[in-house]
Amino acid sequence: MKIKTGRPYPLGATFDGGGVNFAIFSEHATKVELCLFDSPETTQETQRIQLPEQTDMIWHGYLPGTHARQLYGYRIHGPYRPEEGHRFNSHKIVLDPYAKAIGRMIRWSDEMFGYRLGDAAEDLSFDDRDNAAFAPLAVVIDPAFTWGDDRPPNTPWHETVIYEVHVKGFTKRHPNVEESVRGTYAGLASETSIRHLTELGITAVEIMPVHHHVDDRYLVDKGLSNYWGYNTLAFFAPELRYASVTSGPQCVREFKRMVHRLHSAGIEVILDVVYNHTAEGNHLGPTLSLRGIDNASYYRLSPDDLRLYTDYTGCGNTLNMTHPRVLQLIMDSLRYWVTEMHVDGFRFDLAATLARELHEVDRLGAFFDIIHQDPVLSQVKLVAEPWDLGEGGYQVGNFPVGWTEWNGKYRDTVRKYWKVDTDVLSELATRLCGSSDLYEHNGRRPYASINFVTCHDGFTLHDVVSYNEKHNEENQQENLDGYDENLSWNYGVEGPTDDPEIMDLRERQKRNFLAMLLLSQGVPMITGGDEIGRTQNGNNNAYCQDNEISWYDWNLDEKRTALLEFTCRMIDFRRNHPVLMNRKFFQGRPIRGADIKDIAWFSPAGREMTDEEWSSSEICTLGFQLSGESIDAHEQNEENDTNDTLLVLLNAEAKQVEFRLPEGMDGRWELLMDTNASEQWSVSATFSSGDAVEIAGRALMVLRYEA
Repeated sequence: MKIKTGRPYPLGATFDGGGVNFAIFSEHATKVELCLFDSPETTQETQRIQLPEQTDMIWHGYLPGTHARQLYGYRIHGPYRPEEGHRFNSHKIVLDPYAKAIGRMIRWSDEMFGYRLGDAAEDLSFDDRDNAAFAPLAVVIDPAFTWGDDRPPNTPWHETVIYEVHVKGFTKRHPNVEESVRGTYAGLASETSIRHLTELGITAVEIMPVHHHVDDRYLVDKGLSNYWGYNTLAFFAPELRYASVTSGPQCVREFKRMVHRLHSAGIEVILDVVYNHTAEGNHLGPTLSLRGIDNASYYRLSPDDLRLYTDYTGCGNTLNMTHPRVLQLIMDSLRYWVTEMHVDGFRFDLAATLARELHEVDRLGAFFDIIHQDPVLSQVKLVAEPWDLGEGGYQVGNFPVGWTEWNGKYRDTVRKYWKVDTDVLSELATRLCGSSDLYEHNGRRPYASINFVTCHDGFTLHDVVSYNEKHNEENQQENLDGYDENLSWNYGVEGPTDDPEIMDLRERQKRNFLAMLLLSQGVPMITGGDEIGRTQNGNNNAYCQDNEISWYDWNLDEKRTALLEFTCRMIDFRRNHPVLMNRKFFQGRPIRGADIKDIAWFSPAGREMTDEEWSSSEICTLGFQLSGESIDAHEQNEENDTNDTLLVLLNAEAKQVEFRLPEGMDGRWELLMDTNASEQWSVSATFSSGDAVEIAGRALMVLRYEA
């Protein structure tokens, strides 16, 4: 087959109906060979073709007559001098960084390393064994897909409720999902799954990584896997293991059908993406893709020793965002998932790493500037995990306009309050109001704060209220992995129990957390399974557990069913009360001549909190009043003109507390919800201003004012 010159753009393998154009960037390579495979079982390439042209350091060629579904990889020639940052090894097939689909998964063997494992010189040695039988392969796709009337739901940020979910874990054990599609994109898009999501009331799924990733060899050797998927190898290819089909091109179509079905149900799709590092690890890692294509260009190397990598992620390497072609790789990937796969936004793992241009985190780095001006990416939802593991890496509140952030301070403060840590009231008030101290200074709004109590990383909600310490023994790391959450609930027992009093207390605390989350200003994020009491048996780092520890259990008993119903009601309550979804920060001032403030904070005595009370370590009971008048007409939910004034009472103490309702309002207060009541939403009680309300220990109440 005679290869033609082809084009340097677009990068990757592009099928045009008559053939395929191949293009790959490598600044320091001396020769690039395209390797074609007949099938995944083939142990050696059937054709090896040198790319005939190089334009601006992009090697390219066009193969007429080549079809979609063609398997391929590359052999990249160049110097192997790790001490100079170069790790070319043409004995190794490497994966196209622009692969749109995976045609064969990696098969671990010593041949997957560019150096001789066990050699005294370590990675300075050179391995000349061929890895063609084991290397991951890309497959050419035909991108054609009938999207029909697909439209992004475009839910406004202030009305968004996020559900963090794992594609496989969500349906792997669901008895009402067809067995052949459990744990797959098709399973997530099944009628059963969509019914659960819509009845729950969430507006967006934040899907844990679906870019093709690698199970680390050390995990595979232990019988484990990289279940969470934060170990990306291909930034354009959907993970083949989450497909109900067997081929890469079919996997792409299945992913698109999932997005289409979720959109039809009014649910946005946000992808959790990992652009800060790759699966190739540190200097002793395998040669899978970027390392063998152009190590010195793609990775941040240590300026003191180019053999080593700068590691801001704890995963061995960091992508070199200072190189324009690396920046292009990430931007092209993002645009591809929006334009071709129709996703609605991204959550960026360890996003602080992406801002590092020299050493310090620079929030005005090139990455953020480019996204801000990009006509496609500036219009989608952008969520940052605003920290990494490097010096100065904790950047909560420092991302630019247009970005939202996982608010780790919200999680920490809310947890401290319910476990009765002292000196937390003042910060709690700030967090419940959207964290103006973090986001208002640069023009952002309350919805810049993605509020959460739990996420995939750490205890589930059930385990938060059930365990004082992590129990990660199943990870085979002597329970040293994961972080200490220091909960110390002091309930007298840890883990499973038949004690009805402790069981009831735990259920109430779950309701407290969920209610507080959904009563806070900002964007609530619920961890998938928390609404049904999912447990990981105390494992707070289940990244390697692709089994029933991580998979959602859908066999719901009475308590778990009740928790689900409570969560549905709470989300519905939020949706129907615009005062809970303000697009502007509260000011704590009287409203347009009215007698009440937009927000006011009260002590149990029914008086507004004093400075001394805010700083008291003895007060654990607090009330806050949200005035419906604070919602301007143009900010009303278009489908609901509810303008209620709400009063929320919080009591983290173990004992019952008498709370006197604020005076000065002539109407009545109706008790709508009490997390301590056996039927939380069937409460029937009304009170007048100045009346005393008994709030149980470790409970939360919501009252509505009726003039």
